[in-house]
Amino acid sequence: MSNTGDFVVIKALEDGVNVIGLTRGTDTRFHHSEKLDTGEVMIAQFTEHTSAVKVRGKALLQTSHGEMYTDTETDAE
Repeated sequence: MSNTGDFVVIKALEDGVNVIGLTRGTDTRFHHSEKLDTGEVMIAQFTEHTSAVKVRGKALLQTSHGEMYTDTETDAE
């Protein structure tokens, strides 16, 4: 299995944060979904099957490119 080695750390800042994996290929589809509660952390890796990750809810995201929040209000803190 080949992968790019890129990954993202997702830390939920509220209950019910949804993390959704999206497939590669001509038709982008949902292939995996997780629900995180406050304080839970998920590490997602981009692979030959996963090209994108969608995060819904308040969360802290950490990547090799930096750190960001899913909502602009938290960014200012």
